[in-house]
Amino acid sequence: MTMAASATATTLDGKLIPLATGRTAAPLGRLLWAEVVWIFRRPRTWISLVLLALVPIVIAIGVRVAGPSGGGGRGGGLLANLVGNGLVLPVAALTLTLTLLLPLVGAMWAADALAGESSFGTLRGLLIAPVSRLRLLGIKAFGVATAILAASVLIAVVGLITGLVLVGSSGMITLSGTTLGFGSAVGRVALATVWVAFQVCAVAAIALAVSACTEHPLVVMAATVGGAIVFGVLSSIPSLGWLQPYLLTNQWGAVTDVLRDPMPTGALWHGVFEAACYLVIGLSLTLARVVSKDG
Repeated sequence: MTMAASATATTLDGKLIPLATGRTAAPLGRLLWAEVVWIFRRPRTWISLVLLALVPIVIAIGVRVAGPSGGGGRGGGLLANLVGNGLVLPVAALTLTLTLLLPLVGAMWAADALAGESSFGTLRGLLIAPVSRLRLLGIKAFGVATAILAASVLIAVVGLITGLVLVGSSGMITLSGTTLGFGSAVGRVALATVWVAFQVCAVAAIALAVSACTEHPLVVMAATVGGAIVFGVLSSIPSLGWLQPYLLTNQWGAVTDVLRDPMPTGALWHGVFEAACYLVIGLSLTLARVVSKDG
């Protein structure tokens, strides 16, 4: 008989009850998978994914209806290049959703991760469990990052299929006027997808920090999306050029560089560095709050 099985304690009425002296822990992979399943079981997750998947479809229908003369106006440089060039559609859809929709759903998943759990009273049970706070935060962050990557991939895949079916393509005609083969075009789309997902993960990291300080998910979404909008406005003011290199949204337009040949990488790397800084800051603030949080 092991020590864990033989250890007992005496209750007030004289009865003996067994005590487990060893601590068991679920495998990390099982915890990560449970968190991802929990996120994708929520109806609002699937509603968000469906709405995001509709974006490239709506763009393709608009381009198909407008024809060659419909590429003017705001964003005309990119949208005009869509005519007969369906492989550009996923990049265009990622660019448009990065301005608001993807940060919104990223903030929503981050709000559900901590503030949502706290509002339902389930976060306290997680905090008093014999699990490291760092491990708990890592599991929550992994779930949010997985959902963001899935959303970005969904937009790209639907954009590729829709672009080939509705717009048509014999290769990707870049903004530089050259033509890339199908394999190279898919590689550019994959790069844009990962880059956009990383930017949204940075937004979600800040949202996690806000989520750790409140029990109201709507406050997290409003604060995060409002901050992204303010950053976007500040990025468009020429007199604030000294501040713009420190704004997360400053390099979001650089995703269209994947459509140039040869592809300039300076702005893309700058955007990755900025997003990494915000990611570290957001997760650090979240960890500092979670470590000191009792419920």
